[in-house]
Amino acid sequence: MLNLNEIKKPIDGELDVFEQKFRASMKSSVPLLDRITYYIVKRKGKQIRPMFVFFAANLCGGINEVTHRGAALVELLHTATLVHDDVVDNSSERRGFFSINALWKNKIAVLVGDYLLSKGLLLSINNNDFSMLKIVSEAVKQMSEGELLQLEKARSMNVDEAVYFEVIRKKTASLIASCCACGAASAGSDDETISRMHLFGEKTGMAFQIKDDLFDFGTDDVGKPLGIDIKEKKITLPLIYALSKSTRSEKNRIINLVKHHNDDTKKISEVIDFVRNSGGLAYAEMQMHKYQEEAFEILNTFPNQEARNSLEQLVRFTTERKK
Repeated sequence: MLNLNEIKKPIDGELDVFEQKFRASMKSSVPLLDRITYYIVKRKGKQIRPMFVFFAANLCGGINEVTHRGAALVELLHTATLVHDDVVDNSSERRGFFSINALWKNKIAVLVGDYLLSKGLLLSINNNDFSMLKIVSEAVKQMSEGELLQLEKARSMNVDEAVYFEVIRKKTASLIASCCACGAASAGSDDETISRMHLFGEKTGMAFQIKDDLFDFGTDDVGKPLGIDIKEKKITLPLIYALSKSTRSEKNRIINLVKHHNDDTKKISEVIDFVRNSGGLAYAEMQMHKYQEEAFEILNTFPNQEARNSLEQLVRFTTERKK
């Protein structure tokens, strides 16, 4: 399996500088805020999104100060949405640590999310990075729409493939697309190149989210409990496919389990077994690889160089990761 530390080696130095700049971008004169932002930095994730920004910039002309601000902007806005998501989902954990709302309660978590969002906006405005701000703001709008669309459909359990793909395109793929577009924009690329990188990121993001949804039915230790999507009444691609291949009575039975028995571990296991036995996982994997191949087709329109190879490995990592 691909090792993320190996993939990021060409930009290790840039990521170290980014971390310092990211920490500095969150500074506040309010002690409580400084404590919380220090906690956020300490429990940072895999840095996949900044990696997309840096590799895209490298591919399109080179990393510079604007690239670093683009990576910080993406990470600030992404972190803000995660803090808010934990409040919305009433989640007490993120990446194996306590969530902000678990430690400091909802009110403070919402305000911290707002603060991070404003810091990202000001970082761009104060440096006249308006093209990057437009790219990332569009992604945040799409992410909000995607979450609301998912919540609306979860109530009625009326989700088909087209709706599912629209949800994940907005909810997840839009942010990875904005990372790649920001990287290209920071390197001074023309509109056509920025648009191509945006589409490459979108295809990658689709594959990334399908992989994430597959974890819900798998056996890997992925940092989230098995069947958590079912508990939250999220209808994902493996389940959509399984339901489309079932009889009307079977479909009604499974929907009833998800709707009314989603806190019963035994019933959730029943839904997981139903999906596994119906070919739902194989179908979702096939769709994931289709998006991955489409991402590679776009990537291959760029010159063959180290940055292109790094991006290809990063895309492969998103579909081969174990968590």
